[in-house]
Amino acid sequence: MIYNYHTHTYRCGHASGEIEEYIQRAIECGIKYMGFSDHLPYTCSDYLDTVFKVKAGDAAAYCSEIGVLREKYKDKIDIAIGFEMEYFPQDFNKMLKSVIDSGAEYLIMGPHFIAEGNKESSHMITETKDADRLRNYVDCVVKGIKTKAFTYIAHPDIINFTGDVSIYRKEMRKICIASKEFNIPLEINFLGIRDNRIYPKEYFWEIAGEEQSPVTFGFDAHDADNAFDGTSLEKAKELVCKYNLNYVSKPELILIQQFQG
Repeated sequence: MIYNYHTHTYRCGHASGEIEEYIQRAIECGIKYMGFSDHLPYTCSDYLDTVFKVKAGDAAAYCSEIGVLREKYKDKIDIAIGFEMEYFPQDFNKMLKSVIDSGAEYLIMGPHFIAEGNKESSHMITETKDADRLRNYVDCVVKGIKTKAFTYIAHPDIINFTGDVSIYRKEMRKICIASKEFNIPLEINFLGIRDNRIYPKEYFWEIAGEEQSPVTFGFDAHDADNAFDGTSLEKAKELVCKYNLNYVSKPELILIQQFQG
């Protein structure tokens, strides 16, 4: 594995270490293509300015700091500057403009919320048996895919649905079908593996294998040590083999400047 486009920084408030330490770790472990994708610092009606993302107004500083380091290490690693962003239909155009104005280059979609409000009860990792909540999540992710603005979908299996498995399979298949149709990869998330979270969820990846959706990997690094995560890499490879996943390796970056104007 010579790439990783899912890397956070201290600016999000729940990661640690200096950005340069992440870059040095990645280089030492053979990463050739690296992307920083901290949580977008955008405040809208449903998504309050919290410790879980870059502070409002810091986007330019975030991009500038990474830009300086990109130049310093340009002979050793290719670094891209991006954000992990929710897809909120009512705020999408404003959010996209804020990303473009900041100078960032790409987006990954991190569907933690679906415009219900930034509260613990509305986070997708909160357990639910509500089929309508599942359908709303799927609808949000599919619409995000259809914008063609996201390089890939981070942890698409984050929703903690513990209801009827047949409903889960039927609804989540829609994400896999859209992923294949629009050629937007789905990420096997390494933070989920190393923290033993509810994702990667094998039900989901079985469906992804059946639909042959494009699949990529992301370290989801929140500290320098995990700017390369070889242990989780081996487990992700096992999922690829077990479900005959369509692993596409390094995703093709979708440059968001094309959406300007």
